[in-house]
Amino acid sequence: MENQQQGQMHQNMHTGTVPQQMNHGGHEVFDLNEVLSAGVGTINQYVLLKEHVQDPELRDMMNRQHAFLVQEYNTTVECFKTGQNPQVPTQTYNMTQNNDFIYGLTPTQPKKPFQSASEINDEYISGCLLSAHKSGASLKTMSALEVTNPVVRRVLADSVPNCIEMAYELSIYQNKHHYYQVPQLAAQDMQALTNAYAPASAPGQGQMQMPMNNQMKH
Repeated sequence: MENQQQGQMHQNMHTGTVPQQMNHGGHEVFDLNEVLSAGVGTINQYVLLKEHVQDPELRDMMNRQHAFLVQEYNTTVECFKTGQNPQVPTQTYNMTQNNDFIYGLTPTQPKKPFQSASEINDEYISGCLLSAHKSGASLKTMSALEVTNPVVRRVLADSVPNCIEMAYELSIYQNKHHYYQVPQLAAQDMQALTNAYAPASAPGQGQMQMPMNNQMKH
């Protein structure tokens, strides 16, 4: 996964050799502080909201995701501090839910802000965590594009699919309970849009040849 060569030397044109723990660009340092701060916030949400969960299925999902997030956070902190490969590389999160979405809308009560903490429920909790993972995926993707350290870049890039997977797992849970409803376009409109594009030919292929009788005669 990480492709950093241990002991590889880096140069700063003004100060000379750069040690591994300083192998970071300025923009990278700011971005990683945002990523890690957001990671702390997400983990804290799991801790604070878990005690309000009613559904055992949601609690089990939160326990699995929480443990994974803590390890991923520690891996990111380690490679950021040392500039080298972490002892525990980025893992792959695998959800346990199936991926069957229910399409269509059913009437629900209009949503409005809570008036007291006693109104916290499983819909709100799963929605908060879903939003946190969506934000995390965007932030890590944008940050990875600015990272110069190859190990940190790879750790961030590898963690983005995990954000997506955890968000997907939560969205399926929400959809099953009609918290997250998914409308569909009319079949005619969907077919028109899904067929709106055709495959491209690879460069050098599909070029029409000139007929022999149209070629220039000498």
